[in-house]
Amino acid sequence: MFKSVSRRQFVQASAVAAVGLGLVGCSGGGESTSEGGSDTIKVGILGPQTGSVSNYGIACANGAKLYFDQLNANGGINGKQVEYTVEDEKGDATEAVNAYNMLVENGVVGIVGDVTTGPTVAVAQASVADNMPCVTPSATAADVVTYGSNYFRACVTDPEQGRVMADFAAEQGYKTIGTIYLNGDDYSQGVNDAFVEEAEAKGITIAAQEAYADGDVSFSGQITNLMAANVEAILCPNYYEDDGMIVTQARAAGYDGVFLGVDGWSGIVGGDSDYASAADLHDCYYCCAFSASNTDEAVQQFISDYTDAYGEAPTNFCALGYDAAMVLAAGITSAEEAGLEAGSEDYKQAVIDGIANGTVKGITGSISYDGTGDPVKSSLILTFDAEGKEQVQETIEA
Repeated sequence: MFKSVSRRQFVQASAVAAVGLGLVGCSGGGESTSEGGSDTIKVGILGPQTGSVSNYGIACANGAKLYFDQLNANGGINGKQVEYTVEDEKGDATEAVNAYNMLVENGVVGIVGDVTTGPTVAVAQASVADNMPCVTPSATAADVVTYGSNYFRACVTDPEQGRVMADFAAEQGYKTIGTIYLNGDDYSQGVNDAFVEEAEAKGITIAAQEAYADGDVSFSGQITNLMAANVEAILCPNYYEDDGMIVTQARAAGYDGVFLGVDGWSGIVGGDSDYASAADLHDCYYCCAFSASNTDEAVQQFISDYTDAYGEAPTNFCALGYDAAMVLAAGITSAEEAGLEAGSEDYKQAVIDGIANGTVKGITGSISYDGTGDPVKSSLILTFDAEGKEQVQETIEA
């Protein structure tokens, strides 16, 4: 078992100093922090850096890189520097397995990634034979961590998010709710199904469930049906681009009720574009692990460090990438302190055991594991003020 590892133990140098370590290129289309050697520990960062979901992969990778850079600036792990290699899987499951194999051939002792569900499932299945320690920042589908004991996640699952929001709806006294979700999408449908099951168990009537197709930009039919069902609240468990259009169109159609969401809402305002206006975001609530409005000292320091390093404020995915790197580093610390040979089967198992038995105090909350790769951690319920800024409505303890 490793000791509880806090961010403060690892991060004392500024982000500017950490970034000053610099990056040099490596083969295979990735990026690496050093030339390698016995005084380094090789890790991989895997996710889409190009393609339609690259915004999530880049955010997770940036968070992970920031953590490893700061860790190195503070002396590394057991006196060794962490050499990370970033591999781009372009959002494709086959490319993800190819990228995973490249990282294995490069001699990594653990991987932060993958990011989205399909590629992560493919990598999880491939990684079992190698017993490779992996921590996904953001893949929330329930089966991601079921293929072997080597795979962990830093985020909460789709079903757990659905249950959290159904419980919140019951606490608020909503009696009749409708849903609108992306048809065929594991994330959206997974949350929707769990929400419906929990809501009905709490005595809530699900008056309508409306689906839409990938690429749709008009939701008038679904909104009309939901309004005709006289719902008090609408669950919208999708990504922020679609959620923003749905909320905006629903308000324009005259729906003035409540919207409920999950962590895909993160980024609906405050990034390069606002996907819904402040006026339209009244009575909107979603669960997430990270918010820039959280006044916790460690959260605010992370926001400052990330902004200094990358020139923009971090999102939920950046924070989850940071925490996934922290979880992996804590497991590696356990193996290093045991004096095991890097890359050996005993070393990899020690990393896995260290993660499974330890606790880290991450940016998105305290993270521990209780017999599975799913974390035991709290969730935030977020809402928006009159200016459209996120506010913490309440904290749901694990």
